[in-house]
Amino acid sequence: MTEATILDALEKMEKAVEHVQGQFTTVRTGRASPVLVEKLLVEFYGSPIPLQQLAGFQVPEARQLIIKPHDSASLGAIERAIRDSDLGVNPSSDGVVIRINFPPLTEERRKEYVKMVKHMAEDGRVALRNVRRDARKHLEAVEKAGHISADELERGEKEMDKMTHDHVELIDKALGRKEQELLEV
Repeated sequence: MTEATILDALEKMEKAVEHVQGQFTTVRTGRASPVLVEKLLVEFYGSPIPLQQLAGFQVPEARQLIIKPHDSASLGAIERAIRDSDLGVNPSSDGVVIRINFPPLTEERRKEYVKMVKHMAEDGRVALRNVRRDARKHLEAVEKAGHISADELERGEKEMDKMTHDHVELIDKALGRKEQELLEV
């Protein structure tokens, strides 16, 4: 009973860490990367479609991204979606491909992005603590019902605390890497 609760909590914690790391990849660092635009929803034939399903990506230079649509009819819709996004870039099209040149980030913008990723990391830590709290409540209810002993409850809680600490550490390491990447000129 305790093991099932702990395994469930572990799975949720791993998903929370993955989510935070996924959020980090959406924050641009001054370098071109397909990750910045591939999840962008493009209104095509009346329905929103992720850009990665409509086009291929190339990064010929550190600050340039080339998007080559599979269907040339989607070119205008892709360009519009990029322009309307919050990336702060202006796409240019030659009728076959879309080029996006990423300007270098200003110091002020870098600091804004650092604040943003710190906020994302804190949200991740809160999610981890919520998973721990819910699992603890479940274990306490099982103990109160008499299905596990007080010792098992205590062992389970200690294991939960260790798991939470380990996963918070993973988020902190990812935050440190992203922060360093953002502040790198």
